[in-house]
Amino acid sequence: MADQKQRVRRKSKPKKFTIRMKKKLLILFLLIVCVLTGLIIRIMYIQRVKGATYEKIVLSQQAYDSETIPYRRGDILDSKGTILATSTDVYNLVLDCKVLTSEVGGKQPYIEPTLTALFSCYPQLDESEIRALVEESPNSPYNVLLKKISYDEMNKYASMAADTKTNPNLKGVWFEKNYIRTYPYGSLASPVIGFTRSDNVGMIGLESYYDDVLSGTNGRRYGYLNSDSNLEKTVKEAVDGDTIVTTIDVNLQSIVESKIKEFCETYDNAYREGPAATNIGVILMNPQTGEVKAMAQYPTFDLTDPWNLDSVYTSEEQEEMSTEELADARDRLWTNYCISSTYEPGSTAKPFTVACGLETGALKGNESFVCDGGEQISGHAVRCVNRNGHGTETIRTSLMDSCNDALMQMSYRIGAENFCNYQSIFGFGLRTNVDLPGEARTDSLLYHAEDMKTIDLATNSFGQNFNVTMIQMASAFASLVNGGNFYQPHMVSKVLDENGNVIRSIKPVRLKQTISEETSDLLKSYMYDTVAEGTGRYAKVAGYSMGGKTGTAQKSVGGSKDEDNYLVSFIGYLPQDDPQLVIYAVVDEPNTHDQAHSQYAQNIVREILEEALPYLNIYPDETPAENALTPEETNYYTGLDGVIVPATTVPRPEEEVSEEVSEESPEETPVESEE
Repeated sequence: MADQKQRVRRKSKPKKFTIRMKKKLLILFLLIVCVLTGLIIRIMYIQRVKGATYEKIVLSQQAYDSETIPYRRGDILDSKGTILATSTDVYNLVLDCKVLTSEVGGKQPYIEPTLTALFSCYPQLDESEIRALVEESPNSPYNVLLKKISYDEMNKYASMAADTKTNPNLKGVWFEKNYIRTYPYGSLASPVIGFTRSDNVGMIGLESYYDDVLSGTNGRRYGYLNSDSNLEKTVKEAVDGDTIVTTIDVNLQSIVESKIKEFCETYDNAYREGPAATNIGVILMNPQTGEVKAMAQYPTFDLTDPWNLDSVYTSEEQEEMSTEELADARDRLWTNYCISSTYEPGSTAKPFTVACGLETGALKGNESFVCDGGEQISGHAVRCVNRNGHGTETIRTSLMDSCNDALMQMSYRIGAENFCNYQSIFGFGLRTNVDLPGEARTDSLLYHAEDMKTIDLATNSFGQNFNVTMIQMASAFASLVNGGNFYQPHMVSKVLDENGNVIRSIKPVRLKQTISEETSDLLKSYMYDTVAEGTGRYAKVAGYSMGGKTGTAQKSVGGSKDEDNYLVSFIGYLPQDDPQLVIYAVVDEPNTHDQAHSQYAQNIVREILEEALPYLNIYPDETPAENALTPEETNYYTGLDGVIVPATTVPRPEEEVSEEVSEESPEETPVESEE
């Protein structure tokens, strides 16, 4: 019986356990239902009552994390790594009114603390304007309050906002990073370096030519909510631009520009009211590679404020100019005279005529010519600088004396076809393709053989009635003195990545052979004597072997030669046996009563070389000649009458000025070319 009762109790226990478990599960289910119901009610309440507030918070998080990451534009360096142009960090201060006006617990706790901190850090902000902005546009997420502030300025507020314990309610302000282009040397080599627009695009110079190299690609920081409503971040890093290493040497460039400045200070308002010259240009080039070591000009401008015309025009003159006139004035100021302006070269072209004659066999090197003061061609009197005649001239002495008559007689032997062919060989009329924008072509300003008359051939032989650019002349002249190798001129030697690794080297490019080495050696001997004893004597640096040629070209005005306006120049090289440097200086319309003297250009050349040669470790290689200029003579020139007079003697218009240079009979057509 006991066993039976025990079996009954065992059977009833599972039933009771099952009932208890069901009750527990029911209670748990009811609890879960209550919790879920409560959550649903809470969500509905939040959505209805505070949905807008939380939406602002989520959107603000997305705004902070979805932004452009700007790239850093590559630097421009000189040949030794000195920074010529660089990009520095700047920041825009942005106010997000949507976050600033966010409500927490029915209040707006961020407005006053944030604005108070802003005004304390940036007193230049207009408090009334910003408060009006917040009130009138509470949902505006992007308002730039300050632009291009420095890191130190940015950090005044950022450091406060980072201290969340002390300042927990600083919200709605963030900083947009960007870069600004800076030029540590101001106006140094400004037309060569160029500048960028506000959108980081190069305008002129190397900034423009190498814009695709210097530019990078913007990155992006993305912020978004995933399916679980979590904020996800994806960053696409910016790709910075590459850096270019130029062939320019800052020290050489500074020397050149300082000597141009000294000339301008001497001759500004000297004879007539106005600048020292209409234009001045100087190029220093390595003739063995085509590397341009310095390229300078006057007038110039400051890269830190390229729109400023104060270096050329007074404020009164600028006020009187129209918008179009101001734009034209800036275009002229930004023009690189050394590559974009064309002119008649004058007697610096004579070595090319001689080279043409020697290469074609029209000249043997032992010829003599009789100069009687000029040539009569087609009813025109084409004069030599010495109107009484130089007498008998060899090829050597014709260059030393810069005799037009002898060169004209050489041109008859050379002929139009050979002459025009060699102008093409020397690159006249064609772009050199130097790596700078705006290089001029002069092919339309040259004669073709079939169109060239005798008088055209005669005047072309001594550098008149055809046009060149400075870079054409310097490149072609380098081939005359380096053995006949024509190298493409270039301004950049290397391209570096953002880590300083060389990713591209730009090697010298030898384009062609212009003349033979024998002709080159013979020409150098002629030009050495031209500097040692001839018209180039005032460019001579004592103790250095050098050669070169002077030039004085009459300028055309209204289709005829203007006897009052001249472009004077000197082109030379050194050392004599192994030229390492070519220097070319042009002074367009020097502000003097007697423009027709190349000594103005020669003085600039000599003064540049006196400082540049020791810096370049080019040492003296000869004993100074007995007839070398004394220190007192270096600022003097020889007048047409052979009298030594001060180069800075510039009589005012009311003083008596000799008319010897311009005096001509009515039936004559004067074509002057040398001192």
